[in-house]
Amino acid sequence: MFARFTTARKPIMQFFAMISLLWFAACDVAVAPQANTGRQIDPADPVQVALLVPRGSGQGSDDFLAQNFENAARLAIADLTGAEIALRIYNTAGNPAQAAAVARAAVNDGAKIIIGPLYAETANAAGVAVAGRNVNVLAFSNNPAIAGGNVFVLGATFDNTANRLVQYGTRQGINRYMVLYGDDLAGQAGRDAISRSVQRNGAQVVAVEGYPLSQQGIFGATRQIVASARNSAAQAVFITASVNADLPILATALPDAGLDADSVRFIGLTRWDSAPQALALPGLQGGLFTMPDQGTANQFVNRYAATYGEQPHPLAGLAYDGIAAIGALVATGNRDALTKAALTTPAGFRGTSGVFRLLPNGLNERALAVATIQNNQVVTLEQAPRNFGAAGF
Repeated sequence: MFARFTTARKPIMQFFAMISLLWFAACDVAVAPQANTGRQIDPADPVQVALLVPRGSGQGSDDFLAQNFENAARLAIADLTGAEIALRIYNTAGNPAQAAAVARAAVNDGAKIIIGPLYAETANAAGVAVAGRNVNVLAFSNNPAIAGGNVFVLGATFDNTANRLVQYGTRQGINRYMVLYGDDLAGQAGRDAISRSVQRNGAQVVAVEGYPLSQQGIFGATRQIVASARNSAAQAVFITASVNADLPILATALPDAGLDADSVRFIGLTRWDSAPQALALPGLQGGLFTMPDQGTANQFVNRYAATYGEQPHPLAGLAYDGIAAIGALVATGNRDALTKAALTTPAGFRGTSGVFRLLPNGLNERALAVATIQNNQVVTLEQAPRNFGAAGF
């Protein structure tokens, strides 16, 4: 397994980069001032919505994503009751300048709200371009740096996952955390999210250790990681690693080096169940990670596959969620349905992976289940909440 990591790492990390690292591509961004942004609508007429997708970049993966976003959005429109949406598609080519230009064109064409784009820099550019036009943007990014003002991020955030796990861990008596992160942009963002969540919930970060994202780098850091966990008396090691990249090496090398997973619990910021072979890794037995509501997620996957003849991309549901939220608000008949105050309703919305809500700071909160691995099988310890105010929120 270890020998294969170096050769297999490039395509694996390319996929991981697409769903996490590239979302964190924008660090220094211009965020519009906080205000109750959003144009009024006429509930009696179809509401014009612009969908910005990454088609036209020359990358086949971007074209595939663009089609998935469009398919999911149209599926959501078909499911609406009490609301009529007129959808127009605009191609950004994954380019910030083009994203800004098509965002302005969409507003000129009558769009009352924008869904997308995906990548952080394009989403930020689109948001800035229409901030002065009083139009909100529901971006597919998960980058907290671009959130705020007229921009909301729909992507699952590290803060949301970390907060759910730390809250659960605290109830289980875990209050001393070691943070272990891959030394890249996504790993550093995960590290900071974990640290914030630990401090927010009254627990302690007792150690922080990073490692290079290579097989040799991980092995070289193993002894220091184990010593740090022991010396700090950490009760849990909170890991940013991906199951399709660095996690398999960590979950094998650390127990081999003497880190006792029975006394120091592994906690994961990423999905551990996405690769079946990971369920047999020794360090993950008894650890904690999160999953969305599986019943709801499977319903969307099955519906999409039945309609379009193929499985949806893991990110496709974000487009469905954006339309579902807009449709639910438009159906109220409120002329201010797409303002910031309306979008951030505490009751939230029902999406493809469970309930979610948009927050005034532009971030989002999504319902997550807490799971573990026992005898190489995924076991749900606490179900995803079905509404806000329930246990787990």
